[in-house]
Amino acid sequence: MRVLAWHVHGSWMTSFVRGRHTCLVPVTPNRDADGRGRARTFDWPDRAVEVEPDQLREEDVDVVVLQRPHEVELTEKWLGRRPGADVPAVYVEHNTPRGPAASTQHPLAERRDIPVVHVTHFNEVFWDCGRAPTTVIEHGIVDPGYRFTGELPRAGAVINEPIRRGRLVGTDLLPGCAAAAPLDLFGMGVRDLPQHLGSARISAHEDLPQRDMHTALAARRVYVHPFRWTSLGLALLEAMHLGMPVVALASTGAVEAVPPSAGVVTTRPLELARAIATFAGDLDLAREAGAAARTAALRRYSLERFLADWDELLGEVSR
Repeated sequence: MRVLAWHVHGSWMTSFVRGRHTCLVPVTPNRDADGRGRARTFDWPDRAVEVEPDQLREEDVDVVVLQRPHEVELTEKWLGRRPGADVPAVYVEHNTPRGPAASTQHPLAERRDIPVVHVTHFNEVFWDCGRAPTTVIEHGIVDPGYRFTGELPRAGAVINEPIRRGRLVGTDLLPGCAAAAPLDLFGMGVRDLPQHLGSARISAHEDLPQRDMHTALAARRVYVHPFRWTSLGLALLEAMHLGMPVVALASTGAVEAVPPSAGVVTTRPLELARAIATFAGDLDLAREAGAAARTAALRRYSLERFLADWDELLGEVSR
């Protein structure tokens, strides 16, 4: 099957392109948001193929995987076919609602011809998808392997654009976390964060390839996930695969993803800090909880299950 899909979320796409289908990934000359092409910091197989917009009309496309509302119009413009009418399509909803939490209507709510695929059950129950058919395909992770050493009694976190996204990703909670143990922050747009927060106990690490970031993370003793209102972060699941114990804010999908044996999940900032300090100060405890985290992640978020679920859905919508 030949699948048209934009490179929107690097970690999610890294799993998706590992399937058996050919993925046509739009690329523009300046590699902007609508044409990033193949990833540069993730490992992608050769069956993820870059295609320029003016070449798409010459391509055989069996199904379109939409991820942003305006991709409906982009598909019509670049492919010359209407998603849901002239070519089968699904819409992957990666995010929680940005309006009122329980009453925001999804952009595709009144379309019965394009199923909405949520990445967590939390997302499905909070979005108002109206008449649109919905399903859930939970994340699947390319297993980075067990790498935990915990040699550094520090905490680690991955948050992209923490200054712009602010309270959504728990940026305001980071100084309290760092007071419990020095915090190393990885991700895009983190370079100015320590100065922005006025915290000397937060260090920023930006622009690392995924493989190097995983190795660096696994040297830290505990993973921190302070996200308030975003979908379940793939970096959290990757940290669990690495064998790291997790301290997370009890919101969105983290409540189901992290079992009690794998760390601490709470809505209390003081409890977050206490848990971080406990794991940072006890390597054996951190190793034990991290092993439980890896077991749980492999069981629920395996790449094989993820790809099988997508094979089944793409087959259904293409019939």
